[in-house]
Amino acid sequence: MEITMVLNAIKGDEAAFEFLIKQESNKMYRTAFLYVRNKDDALDIVQETVLKAYHSIHHLKKPEYFSTWLMKILIRTAFRTLEQQKKWKVLDNETLENLLEQKIPEVTQNIDLVDALSNLDVKYQTAIILFYYHDLPIHKISVMMDKPEGTVKTYLRRAKMELKKILEGESHYEQRLV
Repeated sequence: MEITMVLNAIKGDEAAFEFLIKQESNKMYRTAFLYVRNKDDALDIVQETVLKAYHSIHHLKKPEYFSTWLMKILIRTAFRTLEQQKKWKVLDNETLENLLEQKIPEVTQNIDLVDALSNLDVKYQTAIILFYYHDLPIHKISVMMDKPEGTVKTYLRRAKMELKKILEGESHYEQRLV
């Protein structure tokens, strides 16, 4: 992503903004989908994120952080959507098909992990998604989540411990069924 494109978008260049959004669209959709587990809701979140970003891009102070800024808007929009729904979606056939279509290697190799991820507290889930699915460094996650780096590291550590418990619990349960 070129800084000049971001600067042009900040100045009101709609073509530059559209170009930037197209570059980020796949990442935005995958992230939204990991939160809501539903194609339509994920698309709604992406659309709302783009609209919010378009109306507030002139507030972006550091053009080099456009991607981080956009993802922060998306995460907050996803949180609001989840709060409005007051529930987490279960992993159903539509969700499974969408995950397989997206060809996210970590997800397609271990659907149990995605299901376990949905059982985590939202702050832990966000840290895991940004760190492992988007390969973002701790300092960028810290900015996106408005939390100190130490707190993000704690979220990651606790999330991994909870995931391990959940996944081991499922495997113990499955072994008893066999």
